[in-house]
Formats: sequence, structure tokens, C-alpha cells
Amino acid sequence: MTAPTWAAAQPWLFRLTRTALASMAAIFLVSGGLARAGDLPAENNPDWALQTESGNIRIYTVAQPGSSFEAFKAVAVLDAPLENVMAVMANPRSCVDWVYNCSESYGFGGGEFRDRYAYSVNDMPWPVTDRDYVLHIRTRADRATGEVVMDLNATPDQRAEVDGRVRVDQSDTLYRFTPEGDKTRMVWVQHTDPNGALPGWLVNNLLVDIPVRSMEALETLAQKPEYQGFHLVWDDQDRLAGVAKSGDDAPAKSR
Repeated sequence: MTAPTWAAAQPWLFRLTRTALASMAAIFLVSGGLARAGDLPAENNPDWALQTESGNIRIYTVAQPGSSFEAFKAVAVLDAPLENVMAVMANPRSCVDWVYNCSESYGFGGGEFRDRYAYSVNDMPWPVTDRDYVLHIRTRADRATGEVVMDLNATPDQRAEVDGRVRVDQSDTLYRFTPEGDKTRMVWVQHTDPNGALPGWLVNNLLVDIPVRSMEALETLAQKPEYQGFHLVWDDQDRLAGVAKSGDDAPAKSR
């Protein structure tokens, strides 16, 4: 029996499989990790190939040497000021509100805005096991231009593994935020080589839709009242220390 006929005969199973695979692809996005130099393709790499455009969001992919999984680059101008967007990014629990399929997220281990850790979980449909991951998040900024760059690195050994979850241990991500008036230009570059047996070609076909969903959700979230009225806080060495509510010079605590 051919694959199309089999799928037509089993529509419920076909839909479940597509959902599970889309969720598997999603873990490659929410399990972002930092950029050790050279792990991610350059933003101006001429080999980036445009895969899709959705509104003001453009998604590109490029092959990664030694991996069957492609890297992606998502570019968009978000209709929200940089301060609003950074208020979202400073909140480790905001993952569940904008990153596709993120079901749990929180900061741990103390640290400061420039150098911190977060734990997150990706909810997977049965029978696929939920994925979790530990991120080392480092943030740097240029006060003169207002540009903020976040590097995230999967660091699985920083927290004990949890029964019933599979730890994602290989992922590199870079977020670049640049103010453009009352809007924010966002560049998101990521490559993940996840645990589990999933064909690279299949994941590559699914990846392009998921940063679109996430960036649309981030734009909407940054427009909500709880993320209004923030400003960037700089230390005496012109390093970004975090975000604070207007009239307050102390960075807001992670929630």
C-alpha cells in the first residue's frame, strides 16, 4: 500500500504523527543555546536561503557542516519598543507565553541579567517524551546604539536530569535586538542537533513555521500592559544591567 493511501486510510494517526513531529521540531527552537564562536553561521553568510515570508517575518536556512539538521535565521521588525521586548526577555517565565510549545520555564542559580541560567520544558504529545533543557544565558549591549545581543547555550550538566523527560544537550542560539524608533528589529539565529532519532530532512521541512509562530507571539506579548513602561538599566561601566519600571533605577527581579 502506498504512503498516501495508508495515510488516507488512517487520518487520525496521520494527524497525530504530524502534531508530534511539529512538536519535535519545536524543541529545536525552545532549546536554544549560546553561541560559542564558530558554532553558528554568520548572519551575513551568503549561503542563507530564504524559505518563507509571513507578514514582516522572513525565515532562512543553511546547511551546517557535520550535521543533518540545518541552521535557521529568522528576521522581523516587531511592532514594539526595544524596552518592552527586553522586559519580556528578562522574565524567564515568559517562555511559555511566546516560544512555541514551551510549557514550563524559570530561572535558577542566582546570577544576574548579564549571566544567568534558566530551565525549560517542551510539552510533547503522547507518545513522545517531553524534552527539557538548561540554558546559560549571556546578554551584552551597546549603549550608544541600543543594540542588545543574547547568547544562549544548552548546558545540560548544570541541573540534574528529571525522570520522564529527555534532556536536550546540543543547541546554539543568538538573538540580536536593534531599536528602530518605536519598533525593534530582531534577528534569531539557531542550530540544534537534538537527542532522539528523527530524520534531518523531516525536521528541516518543519522548522521554518515555528519561528514564525514564536515571533508573532513575542510581538503580541510585548504589547501587553504588563510589559509597558520599562527602561534599560546600565551600570557605571555602561554595561546593560537589566530593565526597570519607569522611575525605578533597580533592575526588575526575575519572576
